[in-house]
Amino acid sequence: MTGDGDRGPAVSAEGLGRRYGDGEAAIDALVDVTITFPRGQFAAVMGPSGSGKSTLLHCLAGLDRPTAGSVVLDGTPLTGLSDRDLTMLRRTSVGFIFQFFNLLPMLSARENVALPLRIAGTRDGDDRIDAMLADVGLSDRARHRPAELSGGQQQRVAIARALVARPTVIFADEPTGNLDSASGHEILEMLRRAVDEGGRTVVMVTHDPAAASVADRVVLLSDGHVVLDRAGMDADEVFDAVRGLDRT
Repeated sequence: MTGDGDRGPAVSAEGLGRRYGDGEAAIDALVDVTITFPRGQFAAVMGPSGSGKSTLLHCLAGLDRPTAGSVVLDGTPLTGLSDRDLTMLRRTSVGFIFQFFNLLPMLSARENVALPLRIAGTRDGDDRIDAMLADVGLSDRARHRPAELSGGQQQRVAIARALVARPTVIFADEPTGNLDSASGHEILEMLRRAVDEGGRTVVMVTHDPAAASVADRVVLLSDGHVVLDRAGMDADEVFDAVRGLDRT
């Protein structure tokens, strides 16, 4: 039997660089980043504004093409893949969660959750959709459209949508940034369960030390470089590390 370790990490990058613009106006959002995210790990990516957090997420997910280095996602090197092949890989291997939910307003909660399966042509996913809605506590809101849901409920729909296709890795960009503290705590608990019980990998960009402390590991970026990569940090340690960057 082949285990997860035999399939390699969920996603990794080697010598990753991303430059925007040319000449004196060029900006290096990422500089020589080499990093690995194992399967079944919850990682938080932090750093000041403009440090490269979202750029790293987008390059790892194949949403942005790096100008240097390479990315391997779920065992597949992204270099040289066509846009179509990238799209197909993301459908099977990646789930996305964003700060502003990105739900389709004309669809019900259930229809939003079903969307990845419908796009992939999966015809037998009804039980899976219902199970995901139940898992995020929204069975009784399945027919409600996003405008009829609270922010926390909308983000729970987004989590169910991200998980329904059983992807290898979930990329979450500030998933609690638009929520009150109670709703944010619920979202973090759901992501934690997706790792501990579902075996997913979560790579989460956040500015919140308390959110980062829920993760197994904290990666700190500054000016496109990884300046800290540590496991088991509590909220105070994360806060001190980020504050130390602000002072440099």
